[in-house]
Amino acid sequence: MTGTRTSATARAVTAGAVMLAWVALLWVLEGVDVATGNSLDSYGVSPREPAELADIVPAAFLHSGWEHVASNSVPLLVLGFIAALGGTARFAAVVLVVIVTSGLGVWLTAPPNTVTLGASGVVFGLLGYLLVRGFVDRSPLDIVVGVVVAAVYGSLLWGVLPTDSGISWQGHLFGLVGGVAAAFLFRRPRRPQEPRGYVTV
Repeated sequence: MTGTRTSATARAVTAGAVMLAWVALLWVLEGVDVATGNSLDSYGVSPREPAELADIVPAAFLHSGWEHVASNSVPLLVLGFIAALGGTARFAAVVLVVIVTSGLGVWLTAPPNTVTLGASGVVFGLLGYLLVRGFVDRSPLDIVVGVVVAAVYGSLLWGVLPTDSGISWQGHLFGLVGGVAAAFLFRRPRRPQEPRGYVTV
């Protein structure tokens, strides 16, 4: 029992440290962007330009202003912390799939002459991942976690609809798809069932 509690505490500390460092990095990068006349915004994704494929990853860490980074920080911190409790290696793999899926979706479908950047694709990806992870892994605890996440953050799903021309619904939608796909790609192996014993009479 003590060992289990120690392990859980260690995972929570690690998950918290990872997410606090990540969110802090987003704020630092925005500070650098502002101080350099928005020079980092050029690393956002412009659609259907081959050279822009290299910006898919950095675009997920950049924002278009303090209000933008602030709006993503809390849901990223909360959803990322919950997802990272399952292990940082699995979490990193999930995030990579989400970033690539969201970025490619933006690159393929965003309107011409636009630049897309921000962590909201990751937020939607983590949301999708947490909503389905419990069912994919057949984990009652993670199903409960998914239900709670849906109750708190389910309204974010409206963000996949094209309701605002200034918001990348494409990044949201493909991020969500990436998160669901990651839940299947990195599902935990099922334990082999114990052979049934038979009693003769």
